[in-house]
Amino acid sequence: MLEKGGIPLPSLRRLPFYYRRLAEALDEGVAVISSEELGSSAGVAGAQVRRDLSYIDEEGRPGIGYDVRALASRLERFLGLINDKEAVLVGVGNLGRALASYTGFERYGLRIVALFDQDPAKVGMLVGERQVLPVTKLADLASRLHVQMGIITVPECAAQSVADLMVAGGIRVIWNFAPCRLSLPDSVLVKNEDLAAELATLSHHITHRAQA
Repeated sequence: MLEKGGIPLPSLRRLPFYYRRLAEALDEGVAVISSEELGSSAGVAGAQVRRDLSYIDEEGRPGIGYDVRALASRLERFLGLINDKEAVLVGVGNLGRALASYTGFERYGLRIVALFDQDPAKVGMLVGERQVLPVTKLADLASRLHVQMGIITVPECAAQSVADLMVAGGIRVIWNFAPCRLSLPDSVLVKNEDLAAELATLSHHITHRAQA
């Protein structure tokens, strides 16, 4: 399966791992990095790294490696990390608060600018420096701020109505952590993160390894 730009989806998913290792290398003062070292960040061989990076027209110097600063800059442009993207998050339970407090998103150009919840007991509370707003204000605020992304961390029963509010506010990219599939227009990109399904997969592997 090819994503826009002609890069296979597995290769696209590995690029952020390479970028994270490059960012670490920059912090460490490293000037050149090998494909093998980049590959270790994603669990692949150096040959796979070279194939992945060829899709973005990046070639290392044979026997030397990749210029860390130049490759990091190229990946930032390709992945859209140089432009800040603003998001709103709905659902400030344990998972929502953890995501809202995670500073690592900023390195990838994502800023969570507003938090919402439908529980009156949570409205008005502070998560970091942000005050939780009532979900009834979601569509209007998202529209006025031209927010690009919505993050859903509410229970399954509330996820569809929250997604509808996001779409009404002009949001066209949704990161959904609720354990359900959303029914939305084709123009809306949805990335589902079903933690329970992932846990079931891990549990399966644990059980069968124990029986082996």
